[in-house]
Amino acid sequence: MDIILLERIESLGQIGDVVSVRDGYARNFLLPQKKALRANEANKRVFEANRERLEADNAERRSDAAKAGEKVAGTEIVLIRAASNSGQLYGSVNVRDVAQALAEKGHAVDKRQVVMGSPIKTIGLFDVTIALHPEVRIIIKANVARSDDEAELQSQGVDVMAQMADEQRDVAGFTEAHDPNREPGELPPEMTGDEDEQDGEAQA
Repeated sequence: MDIILLERIESLGQIGDVVSVRDGYARNFLLPQKKALRANEANKRVFEANRERLEADNAERRSDAAKAGEKVAGTEIVLIRAASNSGQLYGSVNVRDVAQALAEKGHAVDKRQVVMGSPIKTIGLFDVTIALHPEVRIIIKANVARSDDEAELQSQGVDVMAQMADEQRDVAGFTEAHDPNREPGELPPEMTGDEDEQDGEAQA
């Protein structure tokens, strides 16, 4: 379907551009959200008659979004979640969680403005994009941790996931002193009870 864009759409074009998109995308999203018009002759005339007003309205919204973005950009939100010892969350952090955490800090952001490729499923510090306007995007930090103390460490730049991996390796195995006189696979004397015998032979 050919449509006229009423605002900038990433990967499609700028306001006023006539582009071709899938019918479903137009009918289910662009047209109901008033982001575009069908590109027929009547709508083209309507758009051209209103182009100046539409562009002025868009510029005003862009300016307001840029001002709001200055207050939100760089904000760090802390999300405390239960997780396994390997750092995998029991669940995930999604766009709704991010929007709610921002609201608790006094930033009114709609969940539809939160851009996440996929939900967050591990603890860590993540960059999340907030699209306040089609032409205004800012970055915030999502600090996902198991406790406030852990979140504070991550804020300071500590790689908590790496620390957990090290702890897992320490727990998973152990090392023993190398004895060059012992045959491969032979248990050390202190584990067989022969240590006292060897001491007695040495004293004799």
